[in-house]
Amino acid sequence: MIRFLLNLLWLVFGGGFVLALGYGVAALICFLLVVTIPFGVASLRLASYSLWPFGRTLVSKPGAGIPSGLANVLWLVLAGWWLALSHILAGIALCVTIIGIPFGVANFKLVPAALWPLGQEVVEAP
Repeated sequence: MIRFLLNLLWLVFGGGFVLALGYGVAALICFLLVVTIPFGVASLRLASYSLWPFGRTLVSKPGAGIPSGLANVLWLVLAGWWLALSHILAGIALCVTIIGIPFGVANFKLVPAALWPLGQEVVEAP
């Protein structure tokens, strides 16, 4: 019940909708450029994660290898840095208030995911 409440508050007040919209725009651009469709899929995965982050975490896929790592470098240069920057700025802004600290921490938790999304999957936290 607490996770649901935190996620609902995150969606409305924590910037979850705005951040997911940023990932959605990145996915749309990636889908328009046919070669970058795998980046679009990763961006949509992160959009759903940024909409509902409490109670979920990212884990590495066991089959992800060198191609995934190389694609992550390309992602970092093209889209990852500005998405991570949006999480950092939102996290700082939310940590200014005492009530926003959990939401700021959730934003900081999303920064590595924004920088290195390929080869990872979103799972329910234990």
